Amino acid sequence: MSGAKIRVLIVDDSTFMRAVIARLLSRDGRFEVVGQARDGRQGVDDAVRLRPDVVTMDVNMPVMDGVEAVRQIMSRSPLPVVMLSAHTTEGALATMEALSAGAVDFIGKPSGEVSADLALVERELTEKLMAASTARPMRSAAAPVRPPPRPIAPMVTWSPEGPRVVVIAASTGGPAALARVIPALPGTLDSCVVVVQHMPPQFTTALAQRLDSISALSVREAGTGDRLRQGTVYVAPGGVHLVVDRAGTLRTVDSPAVNGCKPSADVTMRAVAESMGFRVTGIVMTGMGRDGAEGLQAIRAAGGRTIAQDEASCVVFGMPRAAVEIGAAERVVALDAIATAIQS
Repeated sequence: MSGAKIRVLIVDDSTFMRAVIARLLSRDGRFEVVGQARDGRQGVDDAVRLRPDVVTMDVNMPVMDGVEAVRQIMSRSPLPVVMLSAHTTEGALATMEALSAGAVDFIGKPSGEVSADLALVERELTEKLMAASTARPMRSAAAPVRPPPRPIAPMVTWSPEGPRVVVIAASTGGPAALARVIPALPGTLDSCVVVVQHMPPQFTTALAQRLDSISALSVREAGTGDRLRQGTVYVAPGGVHLVVDRAGTLRTVDSPAVNGCKPSADVTMRAVAESMGFRVTGIVMTGMGRDGAEGLQAIRAAGGRTIAQDEASCVVFGMPRAAVEIGAAERVVALDAIATAIQS
């Protein structure tokens, strides 16, 4: 696509919003708006017919909502989709469904139809559309059946013989990738799992709820004072960093962003490597940038095991590539092999 404009399809039930997004993109010069759809059904048809480079998709629409539209696009003709999400609990949950279905990213939708308000998201919108245009979206997988009730997980006792700690880093494409890895882990897993997904507050809460609803493991958003339990997945909350001490107690830290990220996988991985040493398995999955590469290197230096997701199964290979390039990844495996690698 060198020299060519990025072709964008806008799907939104608001005439005003479609017009504003089209105006923002048209004046940027790097984009060409090739279509505008007023509901999800028309959006799916236009996506298949026009084959744009990237789609912007509203969450709440008549006839067919954005979540179902993403599912149909991914099953019929996978394309990079960036969601426009309301800053509400309902909006965050719906966005998480769309990301799990294969949308590659999202931006928060302004609360009011005010041009000055909308201009605030212009930079984020154009940056995420540029990144998404080079992504490789995944066809959606069938949602797993909800497992039977879980037994109460025992407290972890930190010792050389104790359970392992798995730390997973993910960014762009991460929710869909996590929705394939975490539900594939058995409820009897003798490790605890910490997930650092680049995402703002409220959306990490929705991510934890979504994963919890489809997994045999218990999934929760982490908080200060939580004690790690085997068989439990802890999602780092958005807007802060997450660390753990030698007693297995989690703590959130409101310090500056690292690698432009907050939470940062490097911060969590370094803390876990220092506290747990060789009992740690670090995994860097799909995402832009290089967060997690140095953290994975710290885990490997401490005697832990390290894994990077392979390029073919990544939506964006940036983070795993950075880990591989510095020699931090002991193994490189496909997305659908990560759960097996964790258990082994």
